[in-house]
Amino acid sequence: MDRNQWQSLKAQLLAIGTVQVTGEPADDYYSRSTAGPGAGGQGSLFFSCDGHRVRLSLADRSPVMVKHSGNGRAVLMVNDEKFEGMLERPALHCPRQAYITITPTCIFSCRYCNVPVLKGKRKTIEEIESLVESVYGSIDAISLTSGVMESIEEEEAYTCDVVSRLTRFNLPIGVSIYPTIHTPARLKKAGVVEVKFNLEVATPDLFTTMCPGLNFGSIREILRDSVSLFGRGHVFSNLILGLGESDIEMKACIDSLCSDGVIPIIRPLNPTAELKEYSRPDAARIERIFRYLGFALERSDLNPATALTMCPACMGCDMIPGRE
Repeated sequence: MDRNQWQSLKAQLLAIGTVQVTGEPADDYYSRSTAGPGAGGQGSLFFSCDGHRVRLSLADRSPVMVKHSGNGRAVLMVNDEKFEGMLERPALHCPRQAYITITPTCIFSCRYCNVPVLKGKRKTIEEIESLVESVYGSIDAISLTSGVMESIEEEEAYTCDVVSRLTRFNLPIGVSIYPTIHTPARLKKAGVVEVKFNLEVATPDLFTTMCPGLNFGSIREILRDSVSLFGRGHVFSNLILGLGESDIEMKACIDSLCSDGVIPIIRPLNPTAELKEYSRPDAARIERIFRYLGFALERSDLNPATALTMCPACMGCDMIPGRE
């Protein structure tokens, strides 16, 4: 499969977002999320084909089918087409990474996110260390994300303590938490090599609607300042596609981030939490924005293929220029 064929297929798959699994048992290949819009679902799987990867949520019924013939060998079927590939076994949450949620609950209530209602229990530093030990040797990176249990400042301090303990594994560590102005420097000092501070929403007005109690401008400023610490191409920000923004607004946000050396991660909306009545963006829009992102990254001399951790290194949920 050539690159253009894969890009078109992946846009279709992300527009659907789900998969029904048949054939041999595949439980060892399933992953379950405790953070982000996918938290609390049935789980997901990673299908790879010719070096490409996509993550799809498990569903009892879906227009996408995967037939597992055993030992990870699988055939994906969509729109009367068949694609032979493999199911990838996740290490922790995704292949080749220990991607761990520190605190799977949150005091904030972003409208697209299930985490606040899950009331998960924070992992101890010892538990996190043990999780990394359990997959060490099969991973290339450690990635950490977290909700906010008590306050933004307390979560930052706890995350820094976790990072300090995990540096003994001598693997690149990436962190995605809600930041204060001091967070980038403190994470850098603790041993973090990449950060992802998520705007999630393309415009300030839409952000106010979707993320009550949080500050778009503050995150934007912190992202800009983080580039001088971590380097161009090693600072990321998720942008959800399908929250009500126009293509023009999404492109403007992409341009602004790229011009500052920040790599945008374009995440198709998963309609959940308060947005269950919303629709996922269609394949044409996903592919259109992906191609624009590629142009914007090239203009700013940014290459996601150099990323070491988190979503750009995984590329399961998103279309990542330079890796697809």
